[in-house]
Amino acid sequence: MSTTRILDGGMSRELLRLGAELKQPEWSALALINSPDIVRDVHKEFIAAGSEIITTNSYALVPFHIGEDRFQTEGAALIRLAGRLAREAADAVIDRKVLVAGSLPPIFGSYEPQNFQPERVQDYLKVLVENLDPFVDIWLGETLSLIAEGKAVREAVSASGKPFWISFTLADDEADIESGEPKLRSCETVEEAASWAVSSGAEAFLFNCSKPEVMRGAVETAARVFRKANARIEIGVYANAFEGEQGASAANEGLHDTRDDLDDDAYSRFACSWAEAGATIIGGCCGIGAAHIHRLGKTLSR
Repeated sequence: MSTTRILDGGMSRELLRLGAELKQPEWSALALINSPDIVRDVHKEFIAAGSEIITTNSYALVPFHIGEDRFQTEGAALIRLAGRLAREAADAVIDRKVLVAGSLPPIFGSYEPQNFQPERVQDYLKVLVENLDPFVDIWLGETLSLIAEGKAVREAVSASGKPFWISFTLADDEADIESGEPKLRSCETVEEAASWAVSSGAEAFLFNCSKPEVMRGAVETAARVFRKANARIEIGVYANAFEGEQGASAANEGLHDTRDDLDDDAYSRFACSWAEAGATIIGGCCGIGAAHIHRLGKTLSR
């Protein structure tokens, strides 16, 4: 467990806690527009909590959230701002190296595999990649619901020369948990996604924005696929704290309630389980704050 690298946690609720305004459809992009200093402060809080890798606040900088017109006129500048704020926070640390991961989100909506448009996706990913590139150390395609989204990210970053990580969100309703076979929200299996990752050039294969309960099985499946293929790919997890069933509701609507039973102690126990199963990159997603990250880092270091 001592070799585990610690990611940051979810951005949105930390922005709210520090006083930023968030509302749909812009969501966390609104903080970049109205209160960028708070975005930088959230990065700093996660670093102080022990995060070794922080993620740019670029997740909502897509037409789905900020609109097509604003994306075309202001998108590039906002994306550069998101990259610069993360870079400044990371570079301010003098006693250790903090990496910046460039967030490349699902372009056409979270949890919406049916909306994927292969003929248009590179038009938007190109803008994200070009404007984040001066600031990031790693590319992170995250909260992806189907393998085709992962392939699109790989294509978009292929010329950059920087490490690329890919993170899928998992089906996590009660029936999915009980089935025992971990799968993406597209119903493609984790085994299929991990098999694709072997040939993708990804240096890390992660799972995020799903309930903690589905993560260990996914880690075990990925680890089995990678052992069989003799592939040196790290496995990572950053779960969310959403309450209730997620499959029937859009991830992009309003502020989801979070679970009362998932405090920093409970989350750190899940983190230990993922590390035991083979995860070496662990953090948090929606609803997992700096306190969770601080606790899981201390627990895993022991």
